[in-house]
Amino acid sequence: MKKYLYIALGFLTFGLGTVGMFLPFLPTTVFYLLTGFFWVRSSDRLHQQFIESEKYKQYIEEPLVKKNITNKGLFRMFVMMLFVFAIPFALTDRALLRVVLISVYLAHLIGLTWHLRFRK
Repeated sequence: MKKYLYIALGFLTFGLGTVGMFLPFLPTTVFYLLTGFFWVRSSDRLHQQFIESEKYKQYIEEPLVKKNITNKGLFRMFVMMLFVFAIPFALTDRALLRVVLISVYLAHLIGLTWHLRFRK
């Protein structure tokens, strides 16, 4: 039963990740990482198919595992994250929440740049 639940959740997250390539508010990478997590626990065949897929190599392996991301890719990632953080920023009147959103975005900006560019 657990195996089938993981397979179903893997297909759900794979679908959401694929849709996320076209919608800026859905994070493709996060959903593809979850797909890998679910499929590695459900089926060796599904996991192998997933890590050999072109989208996995493009969105996970190259930028996150091999840390081979172009400046354009890094910029695009941060612009998409900016849209995700801008939605709750625009919808709230609370100054504290806005400060937290800005702080978290800047922490992502600094941390991911450091991790993907300077960390070996």
